[in-house]
Amino acid sequence: MLTSGTQGAYRPKDKALVENAVRLTYQRIFAPLRNREFYSLEELNEAVREKLEAHNNQKMQVLQVSRRELFEEIEKSELKMLPAVSYPMKSFENHKVAPDYHVLLSVDKHYYSVPWQLKGKQVRLIYDERSVAVYYDNVRVVGHHRDRKRGGYTTKSDHMPHSHKFYASWSVEKFQKWAASIGDETLMVVNHIMESKKHPEQAFKSCIGILNLGQKNNSLDLNLACRRALNYGRISYKDVKEYLEYVKRCKIVDDENIYLFPVHENLRSASDYR
Repeated sequence: MLTSGTQGAYRPKDKALVENAVRLTYQRIFAPLRNREFYSLEELNEAVREKLEAHNNQKMQVLQVSRRELFEEIEKSELKMLPAVSYPMKSFENHKVAPDYHVLLSVDKHYYSVPWQLKGKQVRLIYDERSVAVYYDNVRVVGHHRDRKRGGYTTKSDHMPHSHKFYASWSVEKFQKWAASIGDETLMVVNHIMESKKHPEQAFKSCIGILNLGQKNNSLDLNLACRRALNYGRISYKDVKEYLEYVKRCKIVDDENIYLFPVHENLRSASDYR
């Protein structure tokens, strides 16, 4: 006897029907062909197709109607068109949304935006060859076209907060004023980094890192490091920091020894060799 909070084991209700269908398949299709010899897969498939057609057109004893007739009367009208393209294989990743309301797809090292209210939340990314979907609490919140640019950002404008502490205290103009106080080359580096992003706010973190180097180091050293970054076409916080360490290690003090190369169409950067 069952009591509250307990439940008996379920028993399969369709097992007999399925087993009977398998039995009939063997009897009417495979058994009649067991003694025949086939010399190609196409020949075997054709013979199976003939027996299957006869099986579907044979009337069932109880209903006195064939499986083909039931299909035409009931099931055929409910069928839908097959997809125009093959079903893409899906992959999954679980990540925490960063404070800048982006989540990383680690396989491509690319960032995708989600509504800013989800920052700090655990989400699931489900992606295939063409698209990336983000789910929170088993509900799809956004879909993006997949972009394989490493270190890149895919951002939807409506995901940005109207009022955010980060953007309330920082602006493009503030970064430019701060960089200009260090030197022309530092300003050029900051402008280049912000212009390389679809939304300048995505570059604020890198700009803060570069400009903070000026608080711990001589402004002239940082300016020389930015000049080297511009000359070599390697313009990022990591590159500027490495060049700054080189300038300090080699004790380069005369900025006339390092010229800023003019922009010219024949000059190539690191991106041209990727």
